[in-house]
Amino acid sequence: MSQAPLVLVDGSSYLYRAFHALPPLTTSKGLPTGAVKGVLNMLKSLRKQYPDSPFAVVFDAKGGTFRDEMYAEYKAHRPSMPDDMRLQIEPLHQSVIALGFPLLCVEGVEADDVIGTLARSSAAANRPVVISTGDKDMAQLVDGHITLVNTMTGSSMDIEGVKEKFGVAPEQIIDYLALMGDSSDNIPGVPGIGPKTASGLLVGVNGGLKELYEQLDIVPTLPIRGAKTLPAKLQEHREMAFLSYQLATIKVDVPLDVGLDDLHLIEPDREKLLELYALLEFKSWYEEIQRDTRRVELKASTDAAPVVEEVTEAVVVAPAEATYTTILDQATFDTWLKKLNDATLFAFDTETTGIDAQQAQLVGVSFAVQPHEAAYIPLTHSYMGVPEQLDRDSVLLALKPLLEDPAKLKVGQHAKFDMNILANCAIGGDPTQGIIVRGIAFDTMLESYVLNATATRHDMDSLAKKYLDYDTVSFQDIAGKGAKQLTFDQIPLEQAGPYAAEDADVTLRLHQALFAQLAAIPSLASVLTDIEMPLVPVLARIERQGALVDAQLLGVQSIELGNKMVELERQAFEIAGEAFNLGSPKQLGAILYEKLGLPVLKKTGKGQASTAEEVLAKLAEDDYPLPKVLMQYRSMSKLKSTYTDRLPEQINPRTQRIHTSYHQAVAATGRLSSSDPNLQNIPVRTAEGRRIRQAFIAPKGYKLLAADYSQIELRIMAHLSKDEGLMNAFRHNLDVHTATAAEVFKVELDKVTSDQRRSAKAINFGLIYGMGAQKLGKDIGVDTKTAKAYIDVYFARYPGVREYMERTRAQAADQGYVETLFGRRLYLPDIHSNKPQERAAAERTAINAPMQGTAADIIKKAMVRVDNWLTDSGLDAKVILQVHDELVLEVREDLVAEVSEKIREHMSAAAQLDVPLLVDVGVGDNWDEAH
Repeated sequence: MSQAPLVLVDGSSYLYRAFHALPPLTTSKGLPTGAVKGVLNMLKSLRKQYPDSPFAVVFDAKGGTFRDEMYAEYKAHRPSMPDDMRLQIEPLHQSVIALGFPLLCVEGVEADDVIGTLARSSAAANRPVVISTGDKDMAQLVDGHITLVNTMTGSSMDIEGVKEKFGVAPEQIIDYLALMGDSSDNIPGVPGIGPKTASGLLVGVNGGLKELYEQLDIVPTLPIRGAKTLPAKLQEHREMAFLSYQLATIKVDVPLDVGLDDLHLIEPDREKLLELYALLEFKSWYEEIQRDTRRVELKASTDAAPVVEEVTEAVVVAPAEATYTTILDQATFDTWLKKLNDATLFAFDTETTGIDAQQAQLVGVSFAVQPHEAAYIPLTHSYMGVPEQLDRDSVLLALKPLLEDPAKLKVGQHAKFDMNILANCAIGGDPTQGIIVRGIAFDTMLESYVLNATATRHDMDSLAKKYLDYDTVSFQDIAGKGAKQLTFDQIPLEQAGPYAAEDADVTLRLHQALFAQLAAIPSLASVLTDIEMPLVPVLARIERQGALVDAQLLGVQSIELGNKMVELERQAFEIAGEAFNLGSPKQLGAILYEKLGLPVLKKTGKGQASTAEEVLAKLAEDDYPLPKVLMQYRSMSKLKSTYTDRLPEQINPRTQRIHTSYHQAVAATGRLSSSDPNLQNIPVRTAEGRRIRQAFIAPKGYKLLAADYSQIELRIMAHLSKDEGLMNAFRHNLDVHTATAAEVFKVELDKVTSDQRRSAKAINFGLIYGMGAQKLGKDIGVDTKTAKAYIDVYFARYPGVREYMERTRAQAADQGYVETLFGRRLYLPDIHSNKPQERAAAERTAINAPMQGTAADIIKKAMVRVDNWLTDSGLDAKVILQVHDELVLEVREDLVAEVSEKIREHMSAAAQLDVPLLVDVGVGDNWDEAH
């Protein structure tokens, strides 16, 4: 049987990350506690993962280290520790010890050095070691016995993993850090050498820093960008490189008072933990220890006197299974209401008659205040023989203060749906009397999405399986399938109660698992707490507000589109020389490929010539008449079926408005999407698409105001690339497409033609999306050679853009993801694909995602700012739509000027870029006029 690994935890790293990631929780007496709770959550999770392992939790000691004596600037630029973090160190240390973990602080060295010493000692004794840290410096310790645990994913990094991530072997990591430096520790390195160059140099000389300096003469021959200038640069900064090597080296010979045999976990000190949890006001953990203590005492007394049967009823929670309660009496409800009011955080969920948040009816609510213990309150189950339930309105009125209290923190799974259900619950039959839920601190759907947008689906069943290895009861298991599927109010309470309670329980458990991982990555935790969570109530309000549409105008447009489709069908028959079904792939294939002899560009899985839309689009680009007509026909058909026919059917009979649903956890880049109806995809480049926007109207006495960021992705490109030419154009409020045209076509600004500007626009946006010369040439009507020349001139005029692209590709390959300006990550699993097409697509995504994702983050932050201002001001203006980079508001006519000015102000202030963030505002009686 293999030996359990020694687990070494970088406690200082955990403390720092938890402090900056978690909400600033405090006790009733003002003692900060958020970081303590975050670290303890992570340690508890590790203990479950490695139950038989020895442990050491290592913290930095107070005072300086030998590195400060070696280099006075070491970590000098780091801000001093915030007081709120400092106050949490002592209670955290005490809590770690009380939980039974060995804790180490050694003066004069850093936690890294203590971990390195223990790791090497253990490895020398042939014992495996797991180091839990997010510090890249630790990669130098990896060997056949030592692995790193990625604090976000829980995956291990062995020798091959280090090579894959950094491009060098573990024994070269110190050299790698010495060359590129480390900004977080203020290790200088060699100026101008980044990760790709550093790894290229070390691989090229097949050694470390010493070998590199012995072979500077071969550096110019290495396949590294700027290789010819590197020897002089390396020679100039030789002394700093070797100093950086010493600073980056983890000591593995620190004298320690403990050995490996002293690092075993011990039983938690329950009395001390009760004292600490009372001080820190960790109520659920305090109660958990009390229950466990009672359970142990009860078991001891039962073992001693098994004839006393009455005491067995005192066991409320079985040690290894969940306890779910269906609440049907007032006393139990009162008990649970107290539990909820006492809890520092609780999970909640609603059960409804459907999935349309604006029309579904509330059936019941469920809650959980600690893992494996949850309750369901049925309110309107209505099947034959249903037990008597508590009065719906009385329960809702009792819950209303709790649910509307922003200080009572809550967690949900897709909580926006539950918020809208409760807002529309119409207490006492009054549609204006709902529950406006506040204090949604976390949403497990969004926690998963922010952690890794592409790793899994973000529904509860998928998350429970991935993060808890738990199979939930599916709705189909209790409701059936298809036309005979029951609505939730028809499901017997024997099944409905455990199902609903499980939803709340799993939500709470998921939050504990997911946020522990997010807390280890401050930038991601910040995306969740600063961007995604504040947006949830904003989107809920926009969805409830809805948009007014002119159903009669849509009806007229449907007739017109139908007539155009008939005419296009006639043209298709004329070109084909016969009538055929335009919607039949088989008939269409016969006409296109057999009768007309068009080239076969792609085949289906069955070997038949494809008639898919992308194939028809390519044939249409090549000027084949029938594909052109077919593309127009399909466009008209899609507009008719998706919008002009469908929108009138989606008008809510209660509000007489259309209520789209916004989705935060779909697009990998962070962009919002919408459905039922999808308002993101209404085409604006065609007259027919713009006419659909004309059907979105302002009510009498109001106007629609559309506020749209001007060229936001290009401005973000200027900010990220720091290209002086591009930034200069935006800083001087030049038309950036005209400015680009002047550079590319070598003409004066005032001599740029409309065709040249159009081509420059295609270049500007095309390069953002990774467009090559061939595609650009087709778009602007020139051959590939000319298009490539334009691109070359563009990069010569804007060298910072090329450098940004190369730097981003290298970073993506190095770390497997790219980040937005605010720290949102997009993982790129194909960045190292052996298939060139997949790898190229991942590189294009790597370049575009930071811009598109940053734009998405900015519009989200703007929505929150605007919503806060509208709420505080009380003005008669509401956001009714969000589409890409645009907000649409319904504004009382006499307030249009004031709102226009404030909207510009708040949207422009949503982010601070190196170039101005401009907002275009339009006003009209309908969306098209305003846009």
